[in-house]
Amino acid sequence: MNDFARLLEEQIPRLRRYARALTRDAIRADDLVQSSLVRAIAKQHLWEEGTNLRAWLFTIMHNQHVNHVRSSIREGVTVDLEDAPAMTAEPVATTRQELRDLERALAKLPTEQREVILLVGLEGMAYEEVAEVLGVPVGTVRSRLSRGRDALRQLMGMPEKSHGSGVLHAA
Repeated sequence: MNDFARLLEEQIPRLRRYARALTRDAIRADDLVQSSLVRAIAKQHLWEEGTNLRAWLFTIMHNQHVNHVRSSIREGVTVDLEDAPAMTAEPVATTRQELRDLERALAKLPTEQREVILLVGLEGMAYEEVAEVLGVPVGTVRSRLSRGRDALRQLMGMPEKSHGSGVLHAA
């Protein structure tokens, strides 16, 4: 196995986690990961050793997802967000309900805000990395994150500017 393949393999769990959060469907997520990996391998020559492979892969995944969403819209394929499957993890009952509430609230956010919240909160990416992945300025990342956090607080019935922990406060 060459170095690129080894580095690529190390990123698969992160890619799968983000794809599942983004698509909210295990099968679509696996398809997205696979198409992203195929594209990365085909475009391997464009990646520069020593640069951030994770950000490069997430950029590919983001673009693959956007292309799929756009083609689905053109083709008239839609999925009602209420019909999207629940998260597959089986935590304790109260945590399970909180996760469902969070998942529903995230689904109601505009895509731009949801992507930033997932990349920062779920993947722990720095604002600069998120900006690189999404192809937007860092200031745009900050404003989308702020608006997204505010919207999530409101959707989940939380007080404004709460100082708890979790996705709403990861930076």
